[in-house]
Amino acid sequence: MARTATANGLPSGPRGHWFLVAAGLLVVAAALTLDGYAANVVGETRPGPPAGFASAEAAEVRRGGPVVNVTGDRPASVRLPGRTVALTFNDGPDPEWTPQVLDVLARHGAKATFFVVGSKVARHPDLARRIVAEGHELGNHTYSHADLAAVPAWRLRLESSLTQRALAGATGLHTTLARPPHSPAPPVVTDLQWAAMKELAAEGHLVVLTDLDAKDWSRPGTAEIVASSLPAGGEGAVVTMRDSGGDRRQTVEALDLVLERLKGEDYRAVTVTEAIGMPSAHRRAGAVDRFFGAALNLAQRASETFTGVLRWALFIAGALTLGRFGFFIVLAGVHAHRTRGGTRRRNAVGGWPIPPPVTVIVPAYNEAAGIQATLRSLVATSYRGELEILVVDDGSTDGTADLAAAPGFPGVRVIRRPNGGKPAALNTGIAQASHELLIMVDGDTVFERATIGRLVRRFADPAIGAVSGNTKVGNRRGAIGRWQHIEYVIGFNLDRRAFELLDCMATVPGAVGAFRRSALVALGGVSGDTLAEDTDLTMALCRAGWRVVYEENAVAWTEAPASLGELWRQRYRWCYGTLQAMWKHRRAVVERNPFGRRCLGYLTLFHVLLPLLAPVVDLMAIHAIAVDDPLPVVAAWAGFVLVQGLIGWYALLLDGERASALWILPLQQFVYRQLMYLVVIQSLATALLGVRLRWHGIRREGTFNEFTQAAGRSLPAGGPRRP
Repeated sequence: MARTATANGLPSGPRGHWFLVAAGLLVVAAALTLDGYAANVVGETRPGPPAGFASAEAAEVRRGGPVVNVTGDRPASVRLPGRTVALTFNDGPDPEWTPQVLDVLARHGAKATFFVVGSKVARHPDLARRIVAEGHELGNHTYSHADLAAVPAWRLRLESSLTQRALAGATGLHTTLARPPHSPAPPVVTDLQWAAMKELAAEGHLVVLTDLDAKDWSRPGTAEIVASSLPAGGEGAVVTMRDSGGDRRQTVEALDLVLERLKGEDYRAVTVTEAIGMPSAHRRAGAVDRFFGAALNLAQRASETFTGVLRWALFIAGALTLGRFGFFIVLAGVHAHRTRGGTRRRNAVGGWPIPPPVTVIVPAYNEAAGIQATLRSLVATSYRGELEILVVDDGSTDGTADLAAAPGFPGVRVIRRPNGGKPAALNTGIAQASHELLIMVDGDTVFERATIGRLVRRFADPAIGAVSGNTKVGNRRGAIGRWQHIEYVIGFNLDRRAFELLDCMATVPGAVGAFRRSALVALGGVSGDTLAEDTDLTMALCRAGWRVVYEENAVAWTEAPASLGELWRQRYRWCYGTLQAMWKHRRAVVERNPFGRRCLGYLTLFHVLLPLLAPVVDLMAIHAIAVDDPLPVVAAWAGFVLVQGLIGWYALLLDGERASALWILPLQQFVYRQLMYLVVIQSLATALLGVRLRWHGIRREGTFNEFTQAAGRSLPAGGPRRP
């Protein structure tokens, strides 16, 4: 059935929601970028190539002390006085280890300087406030722990300013101290590191290097850390440890021992500024900086939480998808075994003493391109029972009724009626039908010779109220046709095998379906409440207690949309109509019959919710490829395509189709997949906003005319053979 008209001419759907979708994706992109930046993923953060030592200024730094002032023409540095230690901690704050370090310092009455990472301050502002409240000092260790010798000047300034904002938002303070990540002791400062120090000085920072590096990042053992942290001969020293970045148990233990030793040797453990006789490094931040800093910290925590939840959601979605694939493959195999070799088929074949009479209903609106091909296939059937064919012309304007009434179609009766839509046309056919068993076929579809008989034989079981046939795509030329062919075999026909076993068939397609007339009459006929009247009808039958089954050998060939625009209109109508049917039958979820929980739960999860995550998956993949190692993304994509390929091979094998069709499957990920999830977004927005969607027609090309005419009156065995 191509379409039904709407008299009110209401728009096909909302348009403004695409702005909301784009805005939502921008928010997701911003969250991913901020979280990636904070995690030192986004940007040029890896160490650069080895640098030289030719600069005269760098040479002066190498000869000087660990506290470097670069604000003048020449660098000036300071060494700590004797018996003075400035304990410094890099890379924090950390919720596990920073509190333990603070407890040890408090126990010994010592003060220290914490060179904090801005993103961690944003994540744990309470720890930054505790550091200040207990009399310690804060220093700038960049926002993302970027190697400042390997980033451009703009990135360095951004790292510094973002950290100052984070500190302002958390503590209301700025700091005048800075320490570049990966900075060495003065004797090994390179020219690139010297250049980074000059940029930090231009941002108002006093640069603090180190005299003694505990190298606790390597976890060499508590005793080794203690030995590396103690100055010799009563000299003063800036000592560097870490309170974040991994397991710091050895650091905490070593700090306690170091402070005991220093106290025994009459050392004082103070902040950097106190050690060199300077005022505190803390400066009160302005109101604007405090406001934007608080906003930055909140945004980072929100982005971190959001991306964390998103990653878990995507992991669960991936696991569910793979689990669905595996489960449905098993069920499809069981179904095929029962159909082809089990007792069900033998019993069904012998169930009718004589072939029962059948009425075929063909609702048609402007189907001139294909109606005669459809009728040729029906009258050429091998079915031996009485056959009535009703063509219900729904007010066509292209001569469909005249073509259907042409000579050469014995047993065909044409019923003309004003345009009222497909459900009305079907109800007219049901009312005029002479027989109990009804077969419904669209006017763009052709049957194989044995299809009617194979549909009818399933009704030997009195519990069966409807039978779904096996719809195949006839026009497989081009990428769009081939993609739909794969989708029909995998996404529709493979699923229907599983749905039969689970008693949760969602749709008997309009292209090829058979029904008991009494069951339809008891339901009041075909409802016009939704645009997916076939789904609505199937759900109603299942709720009424009828079994709905799938007959793989009842093959019908349909003409699928040949362009992206036509495909969009068709799938938009399908998806929107399915949402309408799900909402209409929502009470089935609480009924005793498990159909509602199985069918509606499945559709909600796999046809609504998971497709909504698909744009985010693509965005995260693009983001990862752009800012990080693309290999994991490519490997995940290849693995998913491989799984799809294996499933497709199995589905094609069950359907008797050539596996060579799968060569185009990888390309499906770049156009077809996006189109399908955009259809879901559009349909859901249309439904939520309460906009009525009119029926979209698609242009027919008469795909099957050449085949049925060439064969005289019937479709060649096995259907049309397209390349």
